[in-house]
Parts: sequence; structure tokens; C-alpha cells
Amino acid sequence: MAAWTLPQRIAEWCEVLSAGLDRRSRKYFVSIVLGMLLASGRRTVSSWLRAAGVLDDWQDHYYFLQTLGRRAGRVATELLFLVVRWIPVSHVGPYVKLALDDSPTKRYGPKVQLAGIHHNPTPGPAGAEFLYGHVWVTISWLVRHPSWGCIGLPLRALMYVRRKDLDPLTNIGRAPWSFRTKLELAAELVEWCVKLFQNAFHRPVLVVADGAYAKRPFLRRVLASGAHVVSRLRKDAALFDLPPAKRGGRGRPRTYGTRKLSLSGRGAHRQGWTQARMVLYGVEQTVTFKTFLATYRPAGGVIRVVIVKRSAQLFADCPADWVAFFCTDSGVPAETIIESVADRSAIEQNFHDVKEVHGAGQQQVRNVWCNVACWNLCLWLHTLVELWSWRRSGTTLRQRSDRPWDEPSRRPSHADRFKTLRKQVLQESFSALPRPHRAKRKIQTLFKALATLVI
Repeated sequence: MAAWTLPQRIAEWCEVLSAGLDRRSRKYFVSIVLGMLLASGRRTVSSWLRAAGVLDDWQDHYYFLQTLGRRAGRVATELLFLVVRWIPVSHVGPYVKLALDDSPTKRYGPKVQLAGIHHNPTPGPAGAEFLYGHVWVTISWLVRHPSWGCIGLPLRALMYVRRKDLDPLTNIGRAPWSFRTKLELAAELVEWCVKLFQNAFHRPVLVVADGAYAKRPFLRRVLASGAHVVSRLRKDAALFDLPPAKRGGRGRPRTYGTRKLSLSGRGAHRQGWTQARMVLYGVEQTVTFKTFLATYRPAGGVIRVVIVKRSAQLFADCPADWVAFFCTDSGVPAETIIESVADRSAIEQNFHDVKEVHGAGQQQVRNVWCNVACWNLCLWLHTLVELWSWRRSGTTLRQRSDRPWDEPSRRPSHADRFKTLRKQVLQESFSALPRPHRAKRKIQTLFKALATLVI
């Protein structure tokens, strides 16, 4: 079996991430990451081990996944410190932006622990409204690369389990954790990382989430942690005007106004619209919007509301003529809120990449902690690939000489960066051979052709 060599930078990062694990099991972490880089076909755990050349101690690697699942928070914390040190401060911007969302992975078979029936966000041609599997509440850091735009760096995920799937284990004392809603899991992820970002960059933190998370239990915990939320606003949201100015006298001043505001009426009104040029989804376009302040009980006070008019390039799939968003910090400009909503698409791209490029959900493990470890491993590998390619030029990452029909100016995709890293592994392994074995030009030509064919 070939002795593959990890690039020095990736090897150092693996040592950093495994620092929170037991010293006796750290070596398995490096082997699994190497196997994830080199595996092909269906990305089962066995394919990872075959690609890494694991033979006699393959059972130890499976047991290690259970340990890693239980210690996923420690490894994610090490990754959080790593990305904060590696990303230049100039790329962060005036706000630290975090994205929250959940994504399912399909599973099959009756013995997959804590798998259940969940809503299917991508029904496809079959139109299946539900799927059987796991749901992962995930947090990503949104960073704007100077050349490639906004990129999501996934940091950590927590498994959501329905109460009806967890209660049977709770009744017999075998539940791995207590029941928590998606809102509680999302708030826990924000509380886990917000203080580090605030201390590292001394900038306000904006948590960008889908409208499903714009509810009181989530908003109150995030605001208590010192961050602010940007999310979508329902058309029938109960908005009120600002409270009157405090007058002299006894008693607490009002928090909410007395006059109810009609969001539908504001959106249908012809006056008050403003236009501005913004770069959204990688395209510069003209955005028509209006903004105002209101009070909102789920947020506990004043919010800034932004109504964006639908156009051919923006929210074209929306059935209404406008879409409303809000921010719990009334001082955030409307342009920043709209850009943050557009940047949230980076976490959707993260879900696509970890499933299509890294094969998340294909690992065929039944133990709940193994599933937690496998999903988080795919997230962490995604982030390591992005960090490794962050300071490299796009010319070295695109590698589209064999695809003349492809757009040469298109930014390198995550798949392009991942393939470049895989080639780097093969090249360094080839360079580690004794010089007589790799000096012949014919051997070098065959190696380059083989690397291109395999990757």
C-alpha cells in the first residue's frame, strides 16, 4: 500500500484540531482526514480507510469515530481558533457575519440510531415531501474573499432529533442527550462562538438566519449573547410604531408603540422607495427598497425593517412583489441588511458542497455518535480546504485547461480547490520517493497523466 503524505500545512492543522482528543487516539484523526482527501466513489467510512491504507487496525478507527462524535465540540473549538488566526482581519469587514440553517441527510434501514421522518427541502422530480434520516443544525462563518466574494466556512453542527424519536430512549435512560428544538440548538451554536469573534475582531456580530428562526426563543438568547439577528419577516408580522418619548413622571417607559403597522400596506404603497447599486450573489445590480423602524415583540423592542422589491435578478421566485427582512439592531444600514441576506446563500452552497464533493450522508454508519462525527468531519474538511486555498491565486486553483468550454473567469469552485489539494497530496507523496525512482522523464510523465486521470 502506498504511503501517502499530507501537505505540511494540512498535517499541522490536523494536529491542532486533534489537540482536544486523547493522546492515544490522535493518530486516527490524521488517517481519516487523509482517507477523506483521497477516497473516490461512494464516500463510505470503509472507502476512507481503504484510501488511507488502513489494514489491521480498521476496527480502532470505527471506535474512534464514536469518541470523536462525543468530543466534536472540542475539535470544533480548535477549528474556530484556527480560522480566526488564519483569516486576515481586512477580509472580515465591518461586521462579523454568521449564517445558521439546517439540512437533512437521507438514511435507509430500521437500525440507524435516532433517524426519523423529517421535512424534505428538496423534493425533486418525485415530489417527496418527507424523508427518513437525520437533520443537522449548522453554523458557518461568512467571510468575503477579495477576489471570490462571500465564502462560508462551516464550523460545527448539532443533530436535531424529534421528541417522539427521543422519548423511547429517554424512558429507559439511554438517550444520548435531552430533547432540544431547532431554535435551542441554533441559539446554543451562536452562544458557543460569539464571544470569541467579539474578542478577536472587536466588531459587532450579525447572525443571518432563515425566517423559521425568527422567533422569540431564538431571538432573545442571541440578543442576550451580544449578537444581533438578520432574518426574514412574515407578511402578517405584528409590527407596532415606536413608543412615545418619555415624559416626566413615575413608571417604566413604554417599550412598544400603540399603533399597529401594516407590512402589506407599506409594501404596496408607491412612495418611499429608494434605489441603490449593490453587489448581490456576485452580480452588481440595482435594488429598490424602503426601510423604517418599528417595534416587534419577539425581538423585544425596536427593529429595522427593510422591504425589497422583487426584480428579474432578485427574489424572482417569490410569489409576491416584495420581500421583507428585519434586523434587531436598528442602527445597521439597510444596504448591509440586504447584503447579509444575499450572503446567507453561502451556507446553502456549503450544504451542496459537503454532500456532492465530500459525500456527507454516505458513510453508512448506524451509531448516533459515528453519524455526528462523520457529518462534522465533512464540514471541517470543507473549511480546511477553503483555508488552504485562501491565500492562493485563482490561476493555480482553476485548472480548466481540459475544459475549453468552461468560463475561464469564473471563480474556482470548492470542487476545484479540493481537486488541487488532492493533486498536492499525490505530488508530495511522489516527491518523497528516492530520487532514482522519480528522476526519469517517462516516470514523471506517467505520474502526471495518472494524477489527471484519477482526479
